[in-house]
Amino acid sequence: MLTLPAFAWSRPQSVEDALAVLAAHPGECLIVAGGTDAVPNLKHRLHEPRRLVHLGGIGELRGIRAGDAGLEVGALVTLTELASHPHVREHFPGVVTAAAHVASPQIRNMGTVGGNLCLDTRCTYYNQTFFWREALGFCLKKDGTRCHVVPQGKRCVAAHSSDVAPVWIALGAEVEIASRDADGAVSRRSIPVEAFFVGDGVHNNVLAPGELVTRVLVPGAAYGLRTSYRKLRPRAAIDFPMLSVAVAVRGDAARIEELRVVVSALGAKPRTLGGLDAIVAGRAHDAALAEAVGAVAHKQCHPLSNVPYDTDWRHDMVPVFVKRALADALGVPA
Repeated sequence: MLTLPAFAWSRPQSVEDALAVLAAHPGECLIVAGGTDAVPNLKHRLHEPRRLVHLGGIGELRGIRAGDAGLEVGALVTLTELASHPHVREHFPGVVTAAAHVASPQIRNMGTVGGNLCLDTRCTYYNQTFFWREALGFCLKKDGTRCHVVPQGKRCVAAHSSDVAPVWIALGAEVEIASRDADGAVSRRSIPVEAFFVGDGVHNNVLAPGELVTRVLVPGAAYGLRTSYRKLRPRAAIDFPMLSVAVAVRGDAARIEELRVVVSALGAKPRTLGGLDAIVAGRAHDAALAEAVGAVAHKQCHPLSNVPYDTDWRHDMVPVFVKRALADALGVPA
């Protein structure tokens, strides 16, 4: 039976209190919200913190606020709350689809927006028991010095697996991060969700020790975008993506003005496809346009053997799912 390690427990009641705990125990804390990813990882000894900091008592991190200026989503909003919110359902169907495709109802009831954004990367050689990993000699991400996916590589390539993050990126959303300086003053900064991620699977975001995510901010300019999300996985529930695609389109099937496509679950961070505006701007959606967009995706996206599914097949599925997601966003047959 897998058991939890021993750790101290803190449950702060404000962002200021949470940052104070993190500052008092530098490098020793693991931040927990719903715990749907953290608890299994703790049992596998993938995380070995001396203290857990549970954010559940911080009321300011809850709630969804919508207005003409945009959408504000608190870090403790559950995925179920996000997917069922009337304003989100009306204006951002891609967000709804992504949130509703996470795992199972029980996990969505516990899992949070902030937790999904900060989800640990996943890999065949990492998400195993301690004894399994020890028998292999561990890996670059945890306890070892060698990447088993890219043996000569110097950087971990564990896969980014958040469902909602690619849609946030397609919408041009920002993430708000709170931090505390040496004098105890709390400050907040907002950066694009796209800039939040880095291409290192060991720690694939820019959060420094002592910082925490407080909100996701979708700009008012995102209203009017047509959004969609497609996810490739072995089963229709539970599983993490082996490929995911988020699309945001300005315009309609008769005339596309702007297109953003974000592909994820292939490497340590999502990839936004480049060069699409030159292909689609001012054009109507048709088979030729869809094929051209799919070809760009196939050329720019290269899966690795970081998840236990055939790499060539996943590569072949990239243009298929991009074309399907584009059709979904425009409301036309794939």
